[in-house]
Amino acid sequence: MSQAHGGTAQRLVPSPVFLLSTMRSGSTLLRCVLGSHSAVHAPHELHLGQVHVSTGASADLALQVAGLDPQELRFLTWDRWLHRELSRSGKSVLVEKTPSNVRIWKDIATCWPEARYIFLIRHPAHIAASLQAAGYDNPTSVVTASATLLEQARAELPGPTVRYEDLTAHPEDVTEELCKHLGLQWEPRMLDYGRQNHGPFIPVIGDWSERIHSGRIQPSRPLPDEADIDEDLRTLCAVWGY
Repeated sequence: MSQAHGGTAQRLVPSPVFLLSTMRSGSTLLRCVLGSHSAVHAPHELHLGQVHVSTGASADLALQVAGLDPQELRFLTWDRWLHRELSRSGKSVLVEKTPSNVRIWKDIATCWPEARYIFLIRHPAHIAASLQAAGYDNPTSVVTASATLLEQARAELPGPTVRYEDLTAHPEDVTEELCKHLGLQWEPRMLDYGRQNHGPFIPVIGDWSERIHSGRIQPSRPLPDEADIDEDLRTLCAVWGY
């Protein structure tokens, strides 16, 4: 491992904020709410896990002499992209919310030792129903696999956990607590995200539904009866306190 690993002196963005969640948990809504703060830039999903570098034999030798390796070169690429996003926004705090980041949370923590985290959960049955509506096969398996990774991250990384249902029912209380976590003053404009420019809402890089296009925080659906919950999801419901 090179000396650059584990040191924030090498990072242009030393403490980005990662919003970790499963798919269909309301992460686009939360990133828009956070991104409505005057100090927070929360771009569309960046999918860092799909950004790789490849090197040939000569480059490998050059990296070795420079005290680098392919992993650190990848991390430098990630960091430079976040820095570009933050610099173009003119803001001071960057929030990255790609749900598939739960697959690479260990790499994220290695790249940014001083990263900050927010965890977002939603009733598992509602996640599964949303996945099914989006055409996913075996949505229950998708939920449980992603939730397992999220729980591993929650056990190892610091940061508050937000319930989607609480965000939609009590947005001011939830956002005030998140602002405290990020060292920011709460701003009322966060509750009216539709007045801010959050970029296009299109598939693959975030939610694109009519609800998110509305620009309003809307109530979540009523919680399902236990009898209506897939048996394979009940354990997760208990872990998450539903």
